Amino acid sequence: MSSDSPGFELPLRLLMGFRAIIDELHAELARQGHPDLRPMHGFVMQAVGQSGTTAVELGRTLGVSKQAAGKTIETLERLGYVERSVDPYDTRRKIVRLTPRGIDSLIRSARIFDDIRNRWAARLGKDRLRAMESDLRQVTPPDFFRLDIPGWFGTL
Repeated sequence: MSSDSPGFELPLRLLMGFRAIIDELHAELARQGHPDLRPMHGFVMQAVGQSGTTAVELGRTLGVSKQAAGKTIETLERLGYVERSVDPYDTRRKIVRLTPRGIDSLIRSARIFDDIRNRWAARLGKDRLRAMESDLRQVTPPDFFRLDIPGWFGTL
């Protein structure tokens, strides 16, 4: 009998690690004034970016339909994280931009991610965490920041 874990355990452990980090992030974001944010909202706001985007472009980037992107934009707009305005170069287009509240949530998220990573480093050891990150870089695609995960999961 092999002492190795079954093959299905690796993706589940990676997913559980992801989930632990994301759950901790959102609990802290809620404490810091952003209780309505959900994990997919971060992907959406990253895709909106600093210069803004349209619902069509957002859907393409996220790998979802224009309608799904539009519904999420409406939710984030209602919560105060994005706003829509007319494109000054083409009045038929609506540009979605981050509001100061949206930018604040992303800045806080980056700090919280750093805090979580530091806690993992303290628990596992800095060298072991760096080795794990290095190993994961070797077995994952180089375009590490893919925003099409909502489309891959099939829902937004």
